[in-house]
Amino acid sequence: MGTTVRDVMTSRVIAVKRNADFKQIAWVLRQYRVSACPVIDDAGRVVGVVSEADLLYKTADCELPAGLIRLRWKLGEESKITAVTAAQLMTSPAVTIHPDTPIAVAARVMRDRRLKRLPVVDEDGSLIGIVTRVDLLSVYDRPDSDIQAEIMALIVVGAFGLDPADFAVTVSAGVVTLAGLVEQEETALELLARIRHVEGVVAVRDRLTVGQRAG
Repeated sequence: MGTTVRDVMTSRVIAVKRNADFKQIAWVLRQYRVSACPVIDDAGRVVGVVSEADLLYKTADCELPAGLIRLRWKLGEESKITAVTAAQLMTSPAVTIHPDTPIAVAARVMRDRRLKRLPVVDEDGSLIGIVTRVDLLSVYDRPDSDIQAEIMALIVVGAFGLDPADFAVTVSAGVVTLAGLVEQEETALELLARIRHVEGVVAVRDRLTVGQRAG
């Protein structure tokens, strides 16, 4: 089984309640040096996320727009400026993730939604951790020797049933170089594709030869 969010998340999470006021939120963000934190209800369920960007509406020098867009501004941006509690400031609903989610899925969610962190929740929606972009990058700390062993045992031999004596797999700083002989181009492409998805692999260098074994 691959690495999941549970394996890399931080369990000690800084969160605020819905009724936390502006100064309390600002103090939490500064004190713990985080740019955002989950907002929870009395049962510990995540109901939103409040960020430093939400608070900066008050300190920014906003000029009132003129003309037909004035009403739209008053209904939107103005609400952030007059907000005084986490419930009013937060972005809701929050984008959350389950602890058993593969880290590849978490990374895709962060990329697609342009998020720096995801609150981790259990089946009831209760906050149990937080995972950040940096946490997901920890997979690249995996030793080269472990990567090499997985590629040879689980992919070359296990998944493709190939003779390990026909291949040389070297890994340096996460970069895999694969040399050897395969009989079909399709097999070579599939083999390289599988290796690219091994945890900790940064890149794959193709040194395969396609053809029939002599003799």
